[in-house]
Amino acid sequence: MDDRNELLKKVRKIEIRTRALSHQIFAGEYHSAFKGKGMAFSEVREYQYGDDVRNMDWNVTARLRAPYVKVFEEERELVVMLLIDVSASRIFGTRCRSKRELAAEIAAVLSFSAAVNNDKVGALFFSDRVEQFIPPKKGRSHLLRIIHEILEFEPQHTGTDISQALRFMTNAIKKRCTAFVLSDMMDLRDGIYPAYEDALKIAVNRHEISVINIFDERERTLPDVGLLRVRDCETGRTALVDTSSSAVREEYEKHAVGAYREMLVLLRRYKVDTVSIATDQDYVKSLVALFKSRA
Repeated sequence: MDDRNELLKKVRKIEIRTRALSHQIFAGEYHSAFKGKGMAFSEVREYQYGDDVRNMDWNVTARLRAPYVKVFEEERELVVMLLIDVSASRIFGTRCRSKRELAAEIAAVLSFSAAVNNDKVGALFFSDRVEQFIPPKKGRSHLLRIIHEILEFEPQHTGTDISQALRFMTNAIKKRCTAFVLSDMMDLRDGIYPAYEDALKIAVNRHEISVINIFDERERTLPDVGLLRVRDCETGRTALVDTSSSAVREEYEKHAVGAYREMLVLLRRYKVDTVSIATDQDYVKSLVALFKSRA
């Protein structure tokens, strides 16, 4: 019972913080960044100086003997999909919080921003396979369920396969949607190259995809703390690393930077917007920058 109460407190705390952010900061940016898919007829009104003459309603104009124009409104309702990495590496965090906790807050901000704009939100949890799919819906209880699952969900598998998630979404969501991939993007071929290019190539032709790369600073740089036993959360392999060696630290950073660079190259090739956010970083500015880049 204590664990459940603690979890509910976490969910409520995230809701209070992110709902306020969504209303005060992100709602307008989100609306500008993720536009509707067309214009729908709204009404007819009298012509005003500056109106586009191409929108003249000639039938009404002739009948009333005064110029009238058609007014169109953007079709706003969108489907927003959150593709959330629940592989074992999400529990890592050496600073303010774990990658899982940061993902939960960012997912909540995106969900409440979508809700403010009357959009549906769905979620897909993936490891090296699709672990759970929550179809897009509206409503506070639905959004809280997604946040709850991010914090509590225990996957059956530990690895990462982004291709599986992208393929599942492409098949499950027929209407073009706005999708956010929340992941550390550690799905690599030969230890450095993204392993999900083929699936991404297909997905970007059907959906609008943005990547929110969540990482911890210790995944990119090693501190000098002498001999350190490390363990790969996803494979279970362990190793003894001499962090006092500058050569070891430099090679570690070189490899991490190289993998990050290859990810950026791939995402730019397919015009996928991306932002990287560290576990000890304030994500507000980064998300605003992501939204503005799409506006």
